[in-house]
Amino acid sequence: MNAIAGVIFHFIGGFASGSFYVPYKKVRGWSWESMWILGGLFSWILVPPIAAYLTIPNFWEIIQNTESSILGYTYLFGVLWGIGGLTYGLGVRYLGVSLGSSIILGLSMVFGALMPAVYYFFNPAIGKHSIDFFFTNASGIAVMVGLVVCLVGIYLCGKAGVLKERGINKLENQGEYNFEMGIIVAVVSGLLSACFNFGIEAGKPMADAANNLWKAVNINQGEFLYQNNVTYIIILWGGFTTNFIWCLYLLFKNKSFSDYSKKGAPLGKNFLLCALAGTTWYLQFFFYGMGESRLGNGASSWILHMAFIILISNAWGVVLKEWKGVSKPTYRAIISGIVIIILSICIVGFAKTLE
Repeated sequence: MNAIAGVIFHFIGGFASGSFYVPYKKVRGWSWESMWILGGLFSWILVPPIAAYLTIPNFWEIIQNTESSILGYTYLFGVLWGIGGLTYGLGVRYLGVSLGSSIILGLSMVFGALMPAVYYFFNPAIGKHSIDFFFTNASGIAVMVGLVVCLVGIYLCGKAGVLKERGINKLENQGEYNFEMGIIVAVVSGLLSACFNFGIEAGKPMADAANNLWKAVNINQGEFLYQNNVTYIIILWGGFTTNFIWCLYLLFKNKSFSDYSKKGAPLGKNFLLCALAGTTWYLQFFFYGMGESRLGNGASSWILHMAFIILISNAWGVVLKEWKGVSKPTYRAIISGIVIIILSICIVGFAKTLE
């Protein structure tokens, strides 16, 4: 049952992440930096402590009692991840929701899933799988098979993007689609986005403290569903730092501060859309933490999280008609990619039942 619950929680989190950019696409009359930083205030600053307060009333005491080195590394990974998150928005801007998310999150999936296991191979820790687990244990091998299958699905989604570019002159309403610039941004974003998982690992002592406090009161009731909510606060401070500096630079450079008082722009609607996008974005990790508490913060959780995001992002790409008018081979490629990613999710979910 834990495995099933974990998969469900990861699906909800993946749905939130794969859907968060949709409200941004409805914002009118504002520059990218204007809407991104406003949504980020909800994602990184306002919503996380509210979520922590509602689930871990003494979360601030846990942070205060945590070693400065742990806080420092957690924050640092948040800063690096923030660069990945910042360029994620640009990647989606240039490649579209489905292709941009597929490439970025595919790279993030591989590095986020395997790099911690490499670290724990050289620095063993109780309850953590090292890289050899994925080549010597039935469950680990199944996880790797699921990862490879998912990468095949991601490849097909990428292939669909290449085919789309070739026929771009036949398509309408493609906006700022730019394949070459998008690929460069996507690679950088994918590598650095994996740092969020590293931040969770670095801040694990905070989550453990929350877990132990909860288990002391709720004896024999399993692991605390919301233990990671305290860790997210520090990681997201790092993410906010990176994004705030960059967006502030753009606001001055482009003189886009005036967006917030621009006549003719639907200011109230834009504000609500950004708030909705930012809050929805945070919910991905709220539910990721719940899934992690059931599956463990290992490769399986990260792969499932990324796979669901890619799945939902591509589904939105179809719904938003980003593939409207493309050739049949292109459409077959994107649909095949979605189906194969679903298969990879099933394989990884099955792998957890083998442990």
